[in-house]
Amino acid sequence: MSMPDAKFAAPRPLQLHERLHAYYELVRLHRPIGIFLLMWPALWALWIAGNGQPPWTVVVIFVLGVVLMRSAGCAINDYADRHFDGHVQRTRARPLAAGIIGPGEALGVFALLCLLAFGLVLMLNWQTVALSFVALGLAVIYPFMKRFTHLPQVFLGAAFGWAVPMAFMAINGSIPGFAWLIFFAAVLWALIYDTQYAMVDREDDLKIGIKSTAILFGRQDLLVVGVLQVLMLVLLIAVGLGAGLGLAYYAGIGVAAALALYQQWLISGREPGRCFKAFLNNNYYGMAVFVGLVIDYLR
Repeated sequence: MSMPDAKFAAPRPLQLHERLHAYYELVRLHRPIGIFLLMWPALWALWIAGNGQPPWTVVVIFVLGVVLMRSAGCAINDYADRHFDGHVQRTRARPLAAGIIGPGEALGVFALLCLLAFGLVLMLNWQTVALSFVALGLAVIYPFMKRFTHLPQVFLGAAFGWAVPMAFMAINGSIPGFAWLIFFAAVLWALIYDTQYAMVDREDDLKIGIKSTAILFGRQDLLVVGVLQVLMLVLLIAVGLGAGLGLAYYAGIGVAAALALYQQWLISGREPGRCFKAFLNNNYYGMAVFVGLVIDYLR
């Protein structure tokens, strides 16, 4: 595949507040949707692993870790896409693509955030520390997968879902079989919402040679997303059965199913703005499942 050769101006000297603001935008703290999409499966797992009462120190560690690792993921993603983002309407103003900061700075931010996250993991048991190295590997390789496969979303799902086995290991020291159902549900969820996200950029991605599920699925995208949504709901129901959850949890699943139908309606015309709205709606999907879980454990 021939790669576009984007030309970058040398980063101009920045005032401290300008540099900090550029880093803030690099890690997308002004767009926290990615934090939420990474956090919901982690919270599902923490609440189930803790039988509704997870240790609050562990919850805080995971929440802070989610923020740090999602931010690190954005930095390495922009580094990986530095030759592409300038050719895509939605991403050309990002600090690295716009030449406001340099590639070395993005890597430095990534390394610092990963070290901070690792410092948090060191407060947990050694098994969770060992699992964290898998999380780091997934975070590093995911951004580069769109060059080699039309299924980079699978790697994103694995990266976002890896908090699930880590949560069970951190609380229980082991990973029960149904925990992997939550993990695979998280992988399917990433396939769903990141396909909706990729539908926004499909035309630009086709021009510059970026691969995605939106391109792979083509005119069958709505059908495939719908099938994935059904499979995810089936997995979440299986999780409820495996964990012995009750009516409130399944009510949350019902709300999530209604939101999935709403997302199908939004993407039905394949309009970029509505596809992006469907992507954002997944925050409420994850929230609905979590609220159902919390209420169920309070019964």
